[in-house]
Amino acid sequence: MKTHLVWFRNDLRLHDNPALYAACDDKNAQVFSLFISTPEQWKEHGMSAIQASFIHNNLIELKTSLKELNIPLLYERCAKFSDSIEIILNICQKYQVDHLFFNKQYEVNEKKRDELLSQKLSLRSVKVNAFEGNVLLTPLSLLNGQNEMYKVFTSFKKIFKEHFFSSVPSIFPKPEKRKQSNFIESALNSKDFSQSNISFAIGEKNALKQFSEFCTTTIKNYHINRDFPALDKTSRLSPYFSIGVLSVKYCAHYLIKKYPHFWLNDASDVSCWFNELIWRDFYQHLMVAFPKLSKGRAFVEWTENITWNNNKDLFNRWKTGTTGFPIIDAAMQQLNQTGWMHNRLRMIVASFLVKDLLINWRWGEHYFMSKLIDGDLAANNGGWQWAASTGTDATPFFRIFNPQTQGEKFDPKGNFIRYWIPELKDVPTQFIHQPLLYKQKHDRLLNYPDPIVDHKQARGKVLQTFEKAKNRL
Repeated sequence: MKTHLVWFRNDLRLHDNPALYAACDDKNAQVFSLFISTPEQWKEHGMSAIQASFIHNNLIELKTSLKELNIPLLYERCAKFSDSIEIILNICQKYQVDHLFFNKQYEVNEKKRDELLSQKLSLRSVKVNAFEGNVLLTPLSLLNGQNEMYKVFTSFKKIFKEHFFSSVPSIFPKPEKRKQSNFIESALNSKDFSQSNISFAIGEKNALKQFSEFCTTTIKNYHINRDFPALDKTSRLSPYFSIGVLSVKYCAHYLIKKYPHFWLNDASDVSCWFNELIWRDFYQHLMVAFPKLSKGRAFVEWTENITWNNNKDLFNRWKTGTTGFPIIDAAMQQLNQTGWMHNRLRMIVASFLVKDLLINWRWGEHYFMSKLIDGDLAANNGGWQWAASTGTDATPFFRIFNPQTQGEKFDPKGNFIRYWIPELKDVPTQFIHQPLLYKQKHDRLLNYPDPIVDHKQARGKVLQTFEKAKNRL
C-alpha cells in the first residue's frame, strides 16, 4: 500500500488545497499530514507574535477538520527552515513514505529548502509533488515581449485578465473521508507559538463565511467605501490569505459564479476588489522574478544611493503613534493594538515615515512585519517599496502625501481618529486634523503631542535628497 505525506506550510485549509487533494486522489493510499513550526526562523524573518498565535489557533482547527477525514496531523518543531529537511527525511524513512505533497512557497530561503529536500528525497525514491496552491496564476507564466516579467502593474493586469478569464484554473473540492488511518497524530505544542488576543475569527469555516458575507453585502460600493477607515468596509480577509486559510482561486471562482463576467467592467465594485487579488499575485510573481526583493534590496537601483536620516527618536514616535499628526497616530494605534491596519492608512503612514521623516523604508517594512497578523513578505515589501518610490511601478518620488490633507480626505469627520486617539475626542471636527491650531486658537490644553516635523520643510528636504541620489548614477 502506498503512503502519502502532505506537508502543510502556508496553506492551512481543506478547500482548494491542490497538494492535499492530490495526496488523497488515490483512494487506496494511506494519507497523513505534517506541520513543522520553526520559531527561530520566524523570529529571524520578523514574524509577529500575533501571526504566530493566529497560525497556532488555525492549526488546531485544521487538525480537527483533518481528523474528521481520518487524516492524522503530525507536529514537529525545529529552529530553521533548513532543519526541517532532516525531520522530513526521517519521517519518510520511518513511515515508508512513497510520495510527499506540498504547495510551493516563493521566498528565497523556502525555495532553497524545497529544492534541497527534493534532491535528497529523489535519492531515496520518494517522489515529490509540488503545486501552485497560493496564487491565481503560476509565477513567470506571464512575460512581456522581451521574455521578462512585467514591471508595470497596469500592463500585468491586462495580460493577467486575458489569460485568467480565458481559461480559469480549476479549484479542488475538500477531500472525501478516508478509511481509518493507522497513523497516530501528535499534539501541538502551544509553547512554540506566541499567544495573543486576536480579533479575527479562527478557522477555514469562519473565513469562508466572512468571504461569502463580504461578497453579498460589503462589496457593494466597495470602490468608494474601501478608502474610508471609519466605515470598516474592506474585506478584512488578508490574515486568512497570508497563512492560506483561504484560497485566492476559490475566491475567484466564487466571484465568477455570483457575478458572471464581472471582469468586463473594470470600474465595478467586484472588479475593484479582484484587482487587489491581482496586486497580490503581481508581488508574488515579482518575488520569483527578482530574488533580490527577498533579500532587502531596492528594486530601483539608484535609490540605494539615498542618504537616510534614520533618526531613532523620530522612528520611535512613528512606531508609538505620537507624531502629532492625527491620521498617522490613529493608524499606528490600530496596528499596535490589533495587528491589522486599513490599506489606505498603510500607504499614508509609509509615505510619512519615508518622505516626511526620511527614514529608510526597510525600518518600516520590518516594523510592520513584527506587528501584522497578515504579514506577507511579498505584499509587505511591495507596498513599502511602492510608497518609498524604490520599487517597480512605484509612486514617483516627487509625489508626497500631505498627512493633514490625507486625513481630511479619508477621515473627514474624524471618527476614526477619535476612536483610536481618545485624547482628541472633544476636539471639534473643523480642528480634528489640526489639534495644534485648536490649542493655539482656543488656548486649550490637550494631552496630545505637537507635530514632530514641518511637512512643507520635510517635503523640500526629501525632494533634494532623492534628486541627489538619482544624480549620483
